[in-house]
Amino acid sequence: MPCSNKFIVGAGHAREQITVGNNRGRAPFPQKNRPGQQALRKGRVSLPNHVYLITATTLNRQRFFDEFNAGCAAARCFENNEILGDARILAWVLMPDHAHWLVGLGIQDNLGIVVNRLKSSSSRLANCVLERRGTLWDPGYHDHALRAEEDLLNIARYIIANPLRAGLVQRVGDYPFWNAIWV
Repeated sequence: MPCSNKFIVGAGHAREQITVGNNRGRAPFPQKNRPGQQALRKGRVSLPNHVYLITATTLNRQRFFDEFNAGCAAARCFENNEILGDARILAWVLMPDHAHWLVGLGIQDNLGIVVNRLKSSSSRLANCVLERRGTLWDPGYHDHALRAEEDLLNIARYIIANPLRAGLVQRVGDYPFWNAIWV
C-alpha cells in the first residue's frame, strides 16, 4: 500500500500535519523467531474483558522513534478505534526502541490480534515517514495479565514514567509520546 503524501500524525500534544516522500528505503531481511520468542508464547492466555501490560521492542532494538515524525505516526495508531476494535488502551508510552501498552480487551478480539494490529499499523505509518520498508517491530512481545488486586493507576504511572527512568526527560510532561485515560 503506497504512502499518502499528507496525513496528520502525532498523539496528545504532538499532533501535526507532515508530508512524506516516496517509500524508497531498503528494509533489513526479517529475522526468524529467536529461541526466547517461543517461550514468550508458551502458556499465553487471552481472556475477554481482562487487562494486559504489553511490551514490544523494535527489530534489533533499533531506535526508529528517535525520529520525531516517525514517533508521531506510530503513536497515532495507539488511540485509533478502528485499529483497536473493541479493545481499549488505558495507558501507553512509545520509547525510541520499544513500547508499553496497558490494554483492556473487549469480547471480540484476542490479545494477539490487537497487538498485531497495533504493530502492523504503526509500522506502516512510521515506515512511510522514515521512507523505508519492512519489519519495524520484533515479532514477539511480552504480556502480563493483570490480577484483580493489581492497581491499574500505579501500573499506568509506571508505564508513563518510563522516559524519566531512561533519562530522556526531566518531567513526564516534556515527553511527547505517552497518554493515559486518567489524564
